[in-house]
Order: sequence, then structure tokens, then C-alpha cells
Amino acid sequence: MARSVIDPLTRIEGHLRFEVEVDDGVVTDAWVSGSLYRGMETILLDRHPADAFYVAQRICGVCPISHGHASTASTEDALGITIPNNARIVRNLIEAAQYIHSHILWFYTLAALDYVDPVAALSADIADTYALAQAAGTGVSDFGAVAKRLQALVDGGQLSIFTNGWFGHPAYAQDMPAELHLIGVAHYLEALEMQAVAAEIIAVMGGKFPHFMTSVPGGTTFVPTEQKLDEILFRFIKLNDWVTNTMIPDTLAIAPFYAGALEYGGGHGNFLSWGVFNDESFEGNNRYMPAGTIKVAEGLTVADADPALVAEDVARAWYDSPTGLHPSVGETNAMFDEYDTDARYSWTKAPRYDGAPMEAGPLSRMLVAYLRGVQPVQEIVNGTLEALGAAGRPEVLVSLLGRVAARNLETKIVSDWSLEWTSELIEAIAGGDAKYFEPHSVTEGQGDGLWEAPRGALGHHIDIQGGKIARYQVITPSTWDCSSRDDDGVRGPMEEALIGTPLIDPERPLEACRIARSFDP
Repeated sequence: MARSVIDPLTRIEGHLRFEVEVDDGVVTDAWVSGSLYRGMETILLDRHPADAFYVAQRICGVCPISHGHASTASTEDALGITIPNNARIVRNLIEAAQYIHSHILWFYTLAALDYVDPVAALSADIADTYALAQAAGTGVSDFGAVAKRLQALVDGGQLSIFTNGWFGHPAYAQDMPAELHLIGVAHYLEALEMQAVAAEIIAVMGGKFPHFMTSVPGGTTFVPTEQKLDEILFRFIKLNDWVTNTMIPDTLAIAPFYAGALEYGGGHGNFLSWGVFNDESFEGNNRYMPAGTIKVAEGLTVADADPALVAEDVARAWYDSPTGLHPSVGETNAMFDEYDTDARYSWTKAPRYDGAPMEAGPLSRMLVAYLRGVQPVQEIVNGTLEALGAAGRPEVLVSLLGRVAARNLETKIVSDWSLEWTSELIEAIAGGDAKYFEPHSVTEGQGDGLWEAPRGALGHHIDIQGGKIARYQVITPSTWDCSSRDDDGVRGPMEEALIGTPLIDPERPLEACRIARSFDP
């Protein structure tokens, strides 16, 4: 038996360590450690509630939009505010731009090099690469120029942005053609440009990105003009075209070479979604990606999500706080002593839903939406299952490959909806609706902002007394996914997903890194 330690895990946003026990080439135990203390809950105490929107966004530089929206929603819930319909649409649009940005960033910049080997791409035949791209229905780039750039990097003795990968590792699909590796590298570079397009939409609607400025409690300070709507729609169309004709075909082209990843990485099989993208009802179950919970062991069925059933254990995390508290009365009292996998080993608490660890993220949202009958989700999931030779078996998505695919498929769905919402806003303005903000004067209350960041279920919980923040608690998606063990010693979702992972080389645990990065921690 051996231990393999990755510290830090690279190509993520944040600071994460994990270690695994390996027996006969298979992971038999795992510990995931969030190694960064943020402390936003303490920073926000005694501030004006409006400050929370700006400060809480600093929790993450990749998904600040979601933190802003969850924070604002918690204040609106506490003060009894219902925002105007135009503000709802604007928030959906700016959230959609962030989702597209985040998912493209994750698949190409963060995760792709776990499956695509730039060094292997050097042996590609350029003519065959064009033919393969056309056959796969994916985007055609100047593959010859990309190959020359790669060759120049290798000849120069370094790989620039591709440095320090475990290229040549036997866990890369040995039967994946060099031409597909080259296509992946070319689209890796294109993805950088597409992320910029999504960021431009957020800058137009939010003032800047990251850390936008417009979704304040009460609605939005962004009032669209004809010119701004044209700028937004043009960019959403460009993104939709690239996601449809490059990102999705790339996913379907690469996935069959890693079909074995449908057999492991599923974890506990418990899923939570608070729902995201409001319709006019503002009800969680009616959101475009609806709220719900799933426990696969009890059958592939969905139940309503009840926020009252959430509690946070801290027995194995570095906090001197009471354990098992609901976040509305939660405490964040830091107490670091030492890293010890037999005691405390993480800054990440252990949130539980009705006593169970729950995975959060695109796979959770897609499964909940699929089981709730959201038509575009059912259509794209069924089509993908058929392409993978798993038609009629959505349960196979509870796996490493399923988690990867779900994030990319969601990108397509959200990019389609973004065009619908832009048209909806244009029609509302044409009909004379010019309201974007609801004034408010209440100074006390307690509220929950339950939302979905691209990474998963996000909760901001605020208690306002005398016009000041008396308590503020946050449960991020990575708190759910990277959870330490709970009071009963039950592993968190990522820890459990690592169990059973086959490792060819424990000194270079590429397969385990794939599992960890599949959560986008």
C-alpha cells in the first residue's frame, strides 16, 4: 500500500491538496484538503447589507457573478424585495455569460490537458487533421500553423503554457489519433478568445469582469440601450456558434476514447441543486435549471430541495465552532493546529443535506433537470447517451466521464437560452417596460440566497439587525464537493469519487487528478 500526495492541485481556481491511499493500483482511501482560509463571513460583520454584494464576490475570481447574485438574493429575501421582471432577465443574461465563460475555461484551459497531449499532437498529419475535423463536425483551424508553433516550443526546450504536464503518461488514450490531439490543442487556443468574448458581455452589463457592479439589492443598475443590446446579442450569437460547432463536437469526439471513465468516479451518488436562471415566478422548482435532490441509491428520482435540512459538521476541519449548525445560525471561528488526516485536515467544513453528503455542480443540475422533464436537457442528454452507446441509461452519467460531459452539455443549453432571454428583454423594452429597480427601506430581517454558481449549489445567508450585518454565512459549491469528513467519519463527495480510481503510476496519479478537476474545485 502506498500514499500519493498532490499539493497543490494545479489548473484550478484556489488552493487544494489531496492525498490517496493506493493498493494494487486502485485508490482505496482519500483525503481532500481545502488549504485556503477566506473568512469572508467575518469580514462582512457589522457592515451595511449593500456591502455584501461587492465584498462576497471576492470569494471567487471565476464565478463572482453567482456570488453577487446569491448575496443580493439573500438581502432581498431578508428585506422582502421582489425585483422587476426586466432585472430578472438582465441577471439571467449576465449569469449566462459567466456560465459560458466558466465552462469554456474549465474544459479547455483547466481540464483538457488531462485528456489531450500536446506532445502527441506533433506527429499529426495536417491533411488528415482537416479531414478528421470535418468528419467530427468540429471547428476547422489553421492546424498547420498551430503544429509549427508547438514544434517551435519543443525545439526551444520548453512548452510555454503547456509546461509541467505529464505528457506521454500511459493513462492518455493510446488509440486516440495524433490528429485529434492537434485539434484539441488548436481549440484550446481558440477557447482563450471565446472566454474574452463572454467577459466582454459581462463588462457591458456589469461594468467590468471579474467583480461586476450592477446586480445590487432591488434589481439592477444596468439599463440597456439599443446599442448595448446589439453588442450583447452579437457576442451571444458568436459564443453560441462556437459552443455548438466546436465545443460540443470536441466533447463527442474525445469522449469515446475515454469510455472507461463511465465505470468509476461517481462517488456517493447524491446530488443537490438549488436551481438557477429565474422565470417570472421566481420559484426554485420553476427555474430554467430547477432545484431538487437525488439519491441514486434510492432510485433515479428527484425530490424537492428543502434548505432547512442543511447543516455543517466541523469535526475534521480547522474551526472552533459548534458542529451540525444550519448556516442561518452558523459560525466561522478559525482554529488551525496541524494537518492530520486522522484529525483535522482542511479549511473546508462538511455540509450535509438531511445527514448525507451531496455532490453539487453541472452533473447535479443536469440530472435534476433531466428528471424534472426540462426538454432541452432531456434531448441533449439522450443524444449524448446514444453517441456513447449508453442509450436509455442516464445512470451511467454518475461517473467521471458523466461529470465532464454534463458541464459541456450545459454550456450548449445555457448559450441557447441566452439568445431567448436577449429577445425577451428586447420585447419587454419595446412594450414600454422600463422598470429595473425596486426601492426598499426595511432595515432588519433574515434571508437566504440559494442559487447555482457554475460549480454548483451556492448559499448565502444573512441576518440584518439595525441596518447592519449581524451574521453572514456562505456554503460554496466547493464546500459541498471538497467537504472534509463529517462528524461520523463519512467522506465528502470528491473523496468518495476518488475511491476505486485506477492508477497506472502512483507517483504521477493523472487519473486521480482527472477526478479532482472534474469537480472544478
